[in-house]
Amino acid sequence: MKVVFMGTPEFAVKSLQALLDGGHAVAAVFTQPDKPVGRKHILTPPAVKICAQQHGIPVYQPASFKDPKALEILTAIQPDVIVVVAYGKLLPEAVLHLPKFGCVNVHASVLPKYRGASPIQWSIVCGEKQTGVSTMQLDKGMDTGDILLTKTTEITDTDTAQTLGDRLCVMGADLLLQTLDGLKKGQITPQKQDETQASYAPIIKKSDGLIDWTQSADQINCKIRGLQTWPVAYTMAGDKMLKIYSAKVLPDVAGGCGEILSQDKALIVACGEDSALEITELQLEGSKRMPAQDFIRGRKFPFAAF
Repeated sequence: MKVVFMGTPEFAVKSLQALLDGGHAVAAVFTQPDKPVGRKHILTPPAVKICAQQHGIPVYQPASFKDPKALEILTAIQPDVIVVVAYGKLLPEAVLHLPKFGCVNVHASVLPKYRGASPIQWSIVCGEKQTGVSTMQLDKGMDTGDILLTKTTEITDTDTAQTLGDRLCVMGADLLLQTLDGLKKGQITPQKQDETQASYAPIIKKSDGLIDWTQSADQINCKIRGLQTWPVAYTMAGDKMLKIYSAKVLPDVAGGCGEILSQDKALIVACGEDSALEITELQLEGSKRMPAQDFIRGRKFPFAAF
């Protein structure tokens, strides 16, 4: 198939590479514009752009498909299919209807659950035990198109957004190849999504990381694991932010919510529902990220609770 690929972050690179390894002719890549990164605001290309350039594939970075040149480029290429993986932009109907096989999207959830920008993080934060990947035919809605194929995986008690994302991007790349093969052979029947089962995974905000100590230790630990990459779950230690990167759940431990039960050999904080968390890795504002045992070896919090 002649393919136009649209994607932006590292998650999408595995699908692009799978297309190339699978013998598909990737005629062009569309990705978001380079963006300033870090404190020095260094202009940095998206991961997909880097991969495309390494393979000599033409790269286009339109700010919007309102720019008529973007549609002109696609029309000139006449792709059999447009593959979309974490591109970050909605496509106009003129683009959706252009290819013979439409626009095929790889989404990191089992649709219709967790539509939207951050399905991997929210599936962990919300305590799901299972998730997966879906391929679907894009329409004008937000992840509302007909489902083509799905594949599931368990979410383990130790999965973070990073480990789960790494697994799902491989699954998604494999499922994409199966989907394109099935479409070409006419072996896939698109299925309408069940709107009664739909849920939404909005863009993660920094404020989503704030810990509510009245929640159970299990719930808080899910937040810590789901937001470990960004923004990182946090609480306030006096006037400083304390980021928590990992913790262990301690059931059947009584205490006032947010109460620091121990900071001698271990840093233990009481949570709701008679549970507690042993914080195992953290970073106090103005300090380095470190194991909690190293942190408490050199200092103690001058207060009784967070």
